[in-house]
Amino acid sequence: MRALLNRWRRRLWQLLLYRTVFGERNHLGHFLPHARIAASTCIEGADGLELADHVFIGQFNFLDAAGGLRIDEGVQITNFVSVVTHSSHRAVRLMGRSYATHSAPAVHRPGYLQAPVHIGAYAFIGPHSLVEAGSRIGKGAVVCAYAQVRGDVPDFAIVAGQPARVVGDVRVRDAALLKLHPDMQAHYEAWAGELPAPTNTPRAGHP
Repeated sequence: MRALLNRWRRRLWQLLLYRTVFGERNHLGHFLPHARIAASTCIEGADGLELADHVFIGQFNFLDAAGGLRIDEGVQITNFVSVVTHSSHRAVRLMGRSYATHSAPAVHRPGYLQAPVHIGAYAFIGPHSLVEAGSRIGKGAVVCAYAQVRGDVPDFAIVAGQPARVVGDVRVRDAALLKLHPDMQAHYEAWAGELPAPTNTPRAGHP
């Protein structure tokens, strides 16, 4: 009986709080019928978020859009990801207690950093990763789990590590998949704008 109660309690909790459903609105008020953002994701400074359709944002993410955050079509942000567009820790160290009472706007305080983030079309952001202020992630890129992104990630790159470094190119695996599924070629070209170059054979387990 207790196991049944726990099962139904989990289902109710998921239905009320953690169920991810289709349908969002962008910064212009346009309906995005294929976009999904989990209820447990926190969006700070939502007025600065530019959201495209076909985006998936999973559970327990933190998105700081106060400095400008653009998320292009088809982006997947998994779980426990942080995207930040500002950083105050240097300013707080410099100013000490005066930081809290200083009359100047935060962006004008010494050491304060604020810069927009852009995540390109059909990029994938793996769990527990961090995207820092001022970063640009190219289209089709894969950010591996636990990566720390600082700066520019090229289109179609696979990046990993802290700080993140390029460790591969998604077009290697994409080329192999398109050979197996040539009927997907037009769909791929519709967003990528090009066919992947058939370079090296992908390693086992490669994204």
